[in-house]
Parts: sequence; C-alpha cells; structure tokens
Amino acid sequence: MRLVIRVEDIKGRCPVYQVGDQIVLDSGYRLNLQETTAACMHSLASVLPYHIALAKGVRPDQMGLAHREKDDGRAYVQCLDPCEFTGGGTVTFSIEREED
Repeated sequence: MRLVIRVEDIKGRCPVYQVGDQIVLDSGYRLNLQETTAACMHSLASVLPYHIALAKGVRPDQMGLAHREKDDGRAYVQCLDPCEFTGGGTVTFSIEREED
C-alpha cells in the first residue's frame, strides 16, 4: 500500500511545485525518492495530520477531506502558504491510497 500525493492546483506562484508533480509514500509513511518529483516542507506539514489514517483506510469523507462534488476516493489538502499575503503560492494536493 502506498499514498500518492499529487499537485492538483496552484494559486499564485509556487517555487517548488508544478501541477502534476507528486510525492509518493510507501507503506503510508516512507518517502519514495525514486517516484517523488518534488517535496516541500510546507506540503509535508499539511499531509502529516492525515497520512496515518488514510494509509489505514479511513475514507476521506469521514475526515471532511473528500471532494464536495465528486466521490473519487481522494483526500484534498492544501499547503500552508497564504499566497494572498506572502506573494507565494498555495498548492492544493490530492491524496490517494493505492495498493501495490
């Protein structure tokens, strides 16, 4: 089992990510450096509160992280950079649990 965290959208300008980049966590916690295209500490801080529950199979809708219009089984979180104030970029990520 693994978690695939994908960049879905960027508001503003992010110096690290582009839409489509991904972070892969093997076993739900081990950073897979071969399949990870980029990683930023702000994004990891956004994922940390949820990665264990998602890895154990808790559904995103049970945590209030599901897409409001489509049930795609993914959780959605965003980085901590408030681009409106910092001039940076706020990145929205999807998190999907995959079986190996």
